[in-house]
Amino acid sequence: MTRTVKSITRVSLIAASVALASATAWASGTHAHSHSDGHGASVIGQPGKASKVSRTINVDMTDNMRFTPANLTVKKGETVRLLVKNSGKLKHELVLGTPQDLADHYKQMLKFPGMVHEDPQMVSVDPGATGEIIWAFDRAGVVDFACLQPGHFDAGMVGKVAVK
Repeated sequence: MTRTVKSITRVSLIAASVALASATAWASGTHAHSHSDGHGASVIGQPGKASKVSRTINVDMTDNMRFTPANLTVKKGETVRLLVKNSGKLKHELVLGTPQDLADHYKQMLKFPGMVHEDPQMVSVDPGATGEIIWAFDRAGVVDFACLQPGHFDAGMVGKVAVK
């Protein structure tokens, strides 16, 4: 009987470890994204190189749950530096993605509110601090962005990049 209980406990611990590792990978920003259209190209662009930046776009985040500006325009093929300032007293972030990616990621943020992001298409910014994303917008269309901190997305902290 004791041996069976130990085996069940060991299996339970292994299952819990796997679940925690999966949640930690998502929380650490090492989770996979589905930005690809199936041909290896990203539908939102790709991480850019600092040496290729053609201009810097300043974006301010505030506790009124808005980005200023909320609508950006870039040229197809342009690499920009998004210099993201948090003028609020709450932690904010800017995450580039498709509407589906953002919605899916937001659901995860609600489950794991302490997530730390390390992916190139996202930056978390503490109050009074500034962060940046260097991004190459290599496809025409619209790229969405949002703050996925719990409650912020629902409050309308979203924006769009028109890639022309």
